[in-house]
Amino acid sequence: MTLARRKFLHLTASAAALPALSRVARADTYPSHPVRILVGFAAGSTTDILGRLIGQWLSQRLGQQFVVENRPGAGGNIAAEEMIKAAPDGYTLYMVPPAVAANAALYPHLNFDFLRDTAAVAGVVRVPNVAEVNPAVPVKTIPELIAYAKANPGKLSFESAGIGTASHLAGQLFNSMTGANLQHVPYRGDGPAMVDLIAGQVQVGFATMTASIGHIRSGQLRALAVCTLERSDALPGVPTVAEFVPGFEASSWFGIAAPKGTPADIVERLNRETNAGLADPTIKARLADMGGMALTGSPADFGKLIVDETEKWGKVIREAGIKAE
Repeated sequence: MTLARRKFLHLTASAAALPALSRVARADTYPSHPVRILVGFAAGSTTDILGRLIGQWLSQRLGQQFVVENRPGAGGNIAAEEMIKAAPDGYTLYMVPPAVAANAALYPHLNFDFLRDTAAVAGVVRVPNVAEVNPAVPVKTIPELIAYAKANPGKLSFESAGIGTASHLAGQLFNSMTGANLQHVPYRGDGPAMVDLIAGQVQVGFATMTASIGHIRSGQLRALAVCTLERSDALPGVPTVAEFVPGFEASSWFGIAAPKGTPADIVERLNRETNAGLADPTIKARLADMGGMALTGSPADFGKLIVDETEKWGKVIREAGIKAE
């Protein structure tokens, strides 16, 4: 082999190794300054609480501050758009709420396509919705609720945290799968909705476990079933809706996304550290207190969840003719 040829092959091999070395160097140096976590809802919301919980963990693990910035409005779309327009460098993240699965159908004129314009990073938690009633309603099971609703058309209404929220879509799915025809009453958040459900102004709810569990434990509300496919450790002995309505599933899930084009090594590192946090006993206990279950897995796993949920709830919205407020 000639000297020139050996030199050429050596240079070629060195050039091929450069991208890999660059990725390693970038992963080792990230983050070199604070990272923003955009939250599309107000301080104190479930999305905000989870963003701060995971942000604190990542700050401790990676040695830079992960700072939550609240950008409430339009079902999380304002924060989502700001994240999508940010540089894809790992320094702007988005705390993904379940609303993203409905927003594409609810808001047909968005300036972005969440599935196309984002990179899934990691799931964080799945929180069951709970089918529950005011104790004055004379039903104790899902079959009894369906039968009572059909025997008393127009008498029962269900509350939600607002049009297009997880609790609204859960109730709408219940109507479509059972023919119960519960009347929808939207509120501006879980707080006022819970107040009226406890007072009996509305009779039925499909709120998240986080919003419901304290009222259920105190006896102010009666849990009929959880809306995940599996029973919840937070409410032992309470069945699932699917045990009576096969295939019914409605839950709230949360995770982390970044702008499309964010380097894969940074996404992988954030995923790895987030999964480590979800295995931490303190964080696991905090999620369990909220009635949640850790949503571990790869970026691809979380991305598939977003796609599947977007298709599922988009169909429900279109069939029911639901429009954004």
